[in-house]
Amino acid sequence: MNATRAPRVLVSVRNVEEALLAAEGGADFIDLKEPAAGALGGLPVPMIRAIVGALRERGVLLPVSATVGDLAMDDVPLILARVAAVAACGVDYVKVGITRGPGAAPVLAALARCAQPIVPVFIADQGLDVGLVGQACALRFPGVMADTADKRAGSLFDAVTLPDLRGFVAQVRAAGALVGLAGALRLNHVPALQKLAPDFAGFRTAVCGADRSTALEPARLAALVARMHEHAEPVDRAQA
Repeated sequence: MNATRAPRVLVSVRNVEEALLAAEGGADFIDLKEPAAGALGGLPVPMIRAIVGALRERGVLLPVSATVGDLAMDDVPLILARVAAVAACGVDYVKVGITRGPGAAPVLAALARCAQPIVPVFIADQGLDVGLVGQACALRFPGVMADTADKRAGSLFDAVTLPDLRGFVAQVRAAGALVGLAGALRLNHVPALQKLAPDFAGFRTAVCGADRSTALEPARLAALVARMHEHAEPVDRAQA
């Protein structure tokens, strides 16, 4: 078979130790969040700053993202304040969860006016809102993701049909943005992810021993990275 570029591996971490393990273990993206605080639980700003500093001091040039926390769509000033605080820590991307409802469109519009590199993360437990995704694509964010909130209810593949996920990937890519998929993804989802071919796939549950709130395990990370990169062309991880 012809070699293809596999989806890059985004690993969510909660502290300096996990971030360094993820970088050493082959992750392509380092994502900062507190799994015990929700789907996009935010870390304290000092911790975000400490993790970014530790990675850069050790010469790790992988892209780093951080979430702002699970915030309601009806408080735009709070969202923007949190975005500014997280961005000031030196991350490459700030992830903001977007939930369905009338408040989502104004939030996307406000985020597009920010100077910071925002990645809207569409919470897809009840499916994807094609109209909102289209708005995000039109606003030219650098990346767009789909994720789930209730990790105990299953994975992204349980919440969104394969045709809808294919449409999401195609829609975002056609707009020139990076496209990412996440949501309780595990090793058994790798073949489907490789077929969908997003730019990156986000993992936490798959690299932890028990549930996503427990510590990252290097052996699980190594197995995931090896499986994700099977039959893939080499990726320059410094430029990923």
